[in-house]
Amino acid sequence: MTGLQFRVLDARPELHGAVPTLVFRIGIQSAVPVHAILLNCQLQIEPRRRPHLASEQERMLDLFGEAPRWKDTLHPLIWTRTSLTVPSFAESVEVDFPLACTYDFEVATAKYLDALEGGHVPLLFLFSGSVFAKTTNGFQVEQVPWDKEASYRMPLEIWRGLMEAYFPGCAWIRVRRESLDALQRFRARQGLLSWDDTIQALVAAKGAAAQ
Repeated sequence: MTGLQFRVLDARPELHGAVPTLVFRIGIQSAVPVHAILLNCQLQIEPRRRPHLASEQERMLDLFGEAPRWKDTLHPLIWTRTSLTVPSFAESVEVDFPLACTYDFEVATAKYLDALEGGHVPLLFLFSGSVFAKTTNGFQVEQVPWDKEASYRMPLEIWRGLMEAYFPGCAWIRVRRESLDALQRFRARQGLLSWDDTIQALVAAKGAAAQ
């Protein structure tokens, strides 16, 4: 048996990717030499493992409901599921785990991360897959046990720094095609130069009408 052990060593933003990407460095140890691992990983955020300020709770209302109900509604958020191939190693190896990140506030993980004001993000990596080891008769294949996991407290500023590098001073929202067409017509009629100016004009008009 390989006796695999996993731990997350660190995380860093990939600043030159095609899309915003976080890279987690995973350390793997084995009691015997390993030829390769076809490794599956589910990464989830565990909100219960950190306290939340009242202002953060307010911004998470549509995620978890009112704070008094959080004991029933505060569940883990699945961030991603992915696979990677680990090359051969004798005792230990370090591999990169890339994670493409979205800034779409319709996605629960992005909404949660944006609502936080500081501190760490509690992450849990759940591993599975197949391990290939050489033997005198060829190869031996065994499954990565389902209880293999690793926790990591990611500093929030890593994610914020990544988003700021790709979308400086900006945020993204999703709208229906009909809404976008209506916004485009309003922008053209008003001679506005940007989408930000368009939204600001609509907010101002709505505020004036309410007075």
